Amino acid sequence: MSDAAATSHGDERAVRVERDGRVATVVIDRPKSLNALSPEVLGALAAVFDGLSDDPGDLAGVLLVGAGGRAFVAGADIRALSRSTPAEGAETARLGHRVAATIEALPLPVIACVDGFALGGGLELALACDFIYATDASRFGQPEVKLGLIPGFGGTVRLPRVVGPARARELIYTGRQIGIEEAVAAGLVLRRFEDREALLAGARETVELMATGSASAVGLAKRVLVAASGQATDTATELEIAGFEDAFRTGDKAEGVAAFLEKREPRFADGAGAGAGTTPA
Repeated sequence: MSDAAATSHGDERAVRVERDGRVATVVIDRPKSLNALSPEVLGALAAVFDGLSDDPGDLAGVLLVGAGGRAFVAGADIRALSRSTPAEGAETARLGHRVAATIEALPLPVIACVDGFALGGGLELALACDFIYATDASRFGQPEVKLGLIPGFGGTVRLPRVVGPARARELIYTGRQIGIEEAVAAGLVLRRFEDREALLAGARETVELMATGSASAVGLAKRVLVAASGQATDTATELEIAGFEDAFRTGDKAEGVAAFLEKREPRFADGAGAGAGTTPA
């Protein structure tokens, strides 16, 4: 099933979401501009992820991809930025941060599926996802300093958490691009694939594996991981304890524990569970 989420630049659909079984694929569809993030595209992305949050149905995960085969997202829409006042630039940055926050608040895992360029705002968008899968043809970078700018959609916040402060500073200060080998070595890319077909198949396989567990538990785990990121240990500990307590309030906890003790597969509320209740040796 496919839904048009928003339009921009004439009749071009800027963003669309497709649901296939328990996987939703969010497609940024501006291949002529290498899927650049204009304010309209950012607004469309926010609307799409808000919609998925309001109506997740029986989804187990989301793939975020760019159309065209050349780029995930090559960056912000520079032509739009060239016309912006400082106040308008700040508003665009707030919109970019809102998109990232909406992705992080979604109680479903989101996999950034990168095939080609993920630069500037594109890398920042990928960093807001739970993890990044990428093809061998992919390239990454924060080249904003070459435009007299700095990252504005979360790069100074999330990139150091993923690759470490020193490497993040070097990438941001120089604006250089890195290929798949360095991206994997740095921990930026979790898994690499030969081509787009293998990338999407691998990402779907991961979502299907997630679907064997409790959706409510995965959502709670994501909530805690996002909230605890960057927090002091004592604060992060309390967030985890609160999430653990919330899990005890769910029907999935009762079903999962009962299934384990009874040596059977769990029947979670969303229908997941095949393979999740295996008794350890």
